[in-house]
Amino acid sequence: MLKAMLGKKLGMTQLFDESGAVVAVTVLEVGPCAVVQRKTRSKDGYDALQFGFENLKPSKVNKPMMGHFKKAGSAFKRYLKEFKLDNCDAYKPGDVVKADVFEVGDFVDVSGTGKGKGFAGTIKRYGGHQLKGSHGTGPVRRHAGSMSGASDPSRILKGKKMPGRMGGKGVTVQNLQLVKVDVENNLVAVRGAIPGPNGGVVVIKSSVKKVKSEE
Repeated sequence: MLKAMLGKKLGMTQLFDESGAVVAVTVLEVGPCAVVQRKTRSKDGYDALQFGFENLKPSKVNKPMMGHFKKAGSAFKRYLKEFKLDNCDAYKPGDVVKADVFEVGDFVDVSGTGKGKGFAGTIKRYGGHQLKGSHGTGPVRRHAGSMSGASDPSRILKGKKMPGRMGGKGVTVQNLQLVKVDVENNLVAVRGAIPGPNGGVVVIKSSVKKVKSEE
């Protein structure tokens, strides 16, 4: 069964597994998420649930969104995300979804926004190598080198690795295993690292590959 939640990355730590080995994990605060809207096949053409995460002051909500939340009977939320789940019929607007939807051993995909690193050259951005540090290299030791092939094709080919903005893009890490689930505090521990800074909002959902293989 597909499961999904909005959450927040809290940081990394270590846990011990059953064999006593140290496991590096990332701790996520998942939910509680409020069901703000339910899409139905008869009305919208597909089944889905809209989750809201992290409470928001009324003064920061505009009138259209205020009506949207009041119609659902939900508190005002900062983040909204729609998920196509198998069990949409089990929820209605106003319900609250907590971390107990996940279990230890589940495999999940975690999506977030990677850390922005600003403008970077080809060496830092793509791992390119420098020129030799002597014998006429001059001030171009860290430059990208030749751009294209002279008069033919007289242009820079697509895909050329050049300096530019590094990081700050959406990243998804797949097939991460849940090591621990703390239902009382709405926390889960995911084996390995996930994208983004501490405090960054992430989307955690069942790994499609693992779900299909289990079926």
